[in-house]
Amino acid sequence: MQNPIISEFGYVLLAMFLAIGFVSVTLFALRFLRVNRPNDDKLATYESGEEPVGDAVVQIGSRFYVIALIFLLFEVEVLFIFPWAIVFGEEQLVASSNGQWFKFTVIEMFIFLGVLIIGLAYVWAKGHLDWISTEKNKNIADEPSVYQSINEKYK
Repeated sequence: MQNPIISEFGYVLLAMFLAIGFVSVTLFALRFLRVNRPNDDKLATYESGEEPVGDAVVQIGSRFYVIALIFLLFEVEVLFIFPWAIVFGEEQLVASSNGQWFKFTVIEMFIFLGVLIIGLAYVWAKGHLDWISTEKNKNIADEPSVYQSINEKYK
């Protein structure tokens, strides 16, 4: 027997109001019950166990983006090999085409891999796969490292 006062959607709405009310009352009560003793250490910015040094806006070299794009390009291209490998092994297609399917798919994949290899050789020859450019960072050993400045700060 159905209750005429509240419908099925009413029970869902009532459960939602109860859940929201319970969470709100709990958060409101805990705000007054918690211990609140802020100090400099608690309010300091903390990231990965190191105190941040310098400005929050850091210029990231474009080399990172170039390598990331090259990686994504070749990763997506390699993903096209998996469907080819699945379709390549279907005996029904090979039998129905008198072996022409086999020849066509092998030639097609060699062309595809050839384009990938040429692209990789081009990127490699241009030096885009080198993480650190040697021309720009020849005197990097002369500069004090971030770790040295942190060690000097806490001596």
